[in-house]
Order: sequence, then structure tokens, then C-alpha cells
Amino acid sequence: MGHPLASDSLPAAPGLRAVRPDGTPVYRYRQRPGLPPVSVTRLDTDAAHLSLPPDHRHAHDFLVLVHVQEGTGTFTVDGAERPLRPGEVHAVSPGQVIGVATALARCRAWSVAFTPDAVPALTAVSPLAWTHHPLLALFASHAGHGRIPEADRANWSAWMTDLAEELADPGRLGAGEAIAALLTRLLVAAARLAPSVPVAPDPLVERVFAEIEATFREPVSAADVARTLGYTPGHLTTVLRRRTGRPLLEWITERRMTEVRRMLRETDLPLDVVAARTGLRDATYLVRRFRGRYGITPQRWRRGQRSSS
Repeated sequence: MGHPLASDSLPAAPGLRAVRPDGTPVYRYRQRPGLPPVSVTRLDTDAAHLSLPPDHRHAHDFLVLVHVQEGTGTFTVDGAERPLRPGEVHAVSPGQVIGVATALARCRAWSVAFTPDAVPALTAVSPLAWTHHPLLALFASHAGHGRIPEADRANWSAWMTDLAEELADPGRLGAGEAIAALLTRLLVAAARLAPSVPVAPDPLVERVFAEIEATFREPVSAADVARTLGYTPGHLTTVLRRRTGRPLLEWITERRMTEVRRMLRETDLPLDVVAARTGLRDATYLVRRFRGRYGITPQRWRRGQRSSS
């Protein structure tokens, strides 16, 4: 996994990339068997992203933290320009559309890409509750970035360096625990930079998420959820994408896949039972969706989780 803000260096294996109707590519995290879903990239003037065209638009299905050490630049998130300054930390949530401007090349920064499975406290948390989880406070819609106090900036650089070193040799004794602990430490520090002013939840988004949570274990579709709430599927999908960065079907799929991963990790249930309990048709369909989503079969993913623990 390369620079998470520059798609040319992201994995391009079949099934790991989708394209939205507007042409925006969505890059998925390549799950490596037995290894934590975390990658760290040092960004500087020699980075591969220099070859990207101005304002290259793309989105991720994973979370990204960017720590700016030196220099200045800009990039856009969902069309809004964000300046980059020394000492800032920027959080990019799954589904947000990123525009990488050439001005990003003037920065020296660290970038961390990860999925919630990398953090023990987040492994079983519903994706519908990510924005409410304390560890992900900087990823909330009203936050997005924070400024590190001058006295703490050396600590951030040290944490990033240590995380990169552990990831460089993930097979050594205790590396998995060290990686999880370092990433958790980064998220705690990032969350403390988030605004403390509470923001009222979006009533429609809350209704949609409540309906998904209540029904995702059943074979419901996006159309079923929309009809229950009194909307057409197209309208609700458009509104949800605009307000959350992801369409309705992606949220349903994400919730199901989170539960699938939890059951694979914590139980020995056969795949047909897992499929039946997560609203999927059968084991064959589960395997196809899982492999399309993560680039790995659920059986191999389960074995990797057992071997890493």
C-alpha cells in the first residue's frame, strides 16, 4: 500500500477498485493475510504523488491521517479546500472525495492509512457509529483537522517513525501488539485535537442508520430501506452520499461486512451460517462479496486472523 492520497501507488489488483457514477475512483484497502491493516508513508518532494495531475479526484474505503511536518500546500475534501500547514493533522473519512493538488508536493508529511480492524477497540464497532466513537473524533463531519501544540510535535514524529519501523518487520515478536498500541496512541492524540463543541446529529442520517442497524441481518436491499423511510432509493442514495460521503448501499454493505469479519474472527461458524446471519444469500455469495471487497477469501482472512493472534 502506497501513499493513500495518491491513487497511482495504491493497489490496483482486480476487484480492489470501484468507480462511482460520476467517474470518481474509490480505492479499497488490500487486506494482507496475517498482517495488520495499517500502512505508513513518508511524504516528501521525492514522493510518487508528484506525477499526479492537478486536483486528481478519488476516494478511499479506509481511514487516513496526515501529519504535516514542514512546508505548506492544499488539497480538497468533498470540494472544500483545506490548507496544509506545519503541525496540522488532517483526517479523511471513508467515502470522502479527495482532490490532490500539485501544491501538496511542497509538504513533508506522514500519512497513515488503516481500517478499524487494526485497532482492538474498534474491531466490533458498527461503521454506523464510527463518527460517534471517541477514538475517531477527528473524523467526525464537523472536525476533519486539528493543530498539534508545538511541544507535542516531536512526539508525533516519533510515533510515526516507530509505527513505520514496526510495520517494516511485522513478523517479529510483539510487532502486532506494538502496531495496534501505536496506532491507538495516534488516534487518542488526534481525538484530543478535535473540537469539543457538540454538533447536533443529522436527523435523516440517524433514521437511515437506525433502520440499517435494525435490518441488516435480513436480506433487505437499499430499495427496502428507502421505502420503509418513505423515500425513493435514488433520492435517498443521493442525499446520503452528499451528507456522509457514501451511498445507501455502501452503508448496508459496510455494516454487513463488519459483522461478517467479527463472526469470522470470533467464531468457528461455517460460512453458510455467517451468510444467513448477515443478510447475505448463501456462502457462495458471501465469498464473492468478501473477495470483491477485500481481495481475499473469508476462509483465508479467518486463518490470517487466527495466526496473527
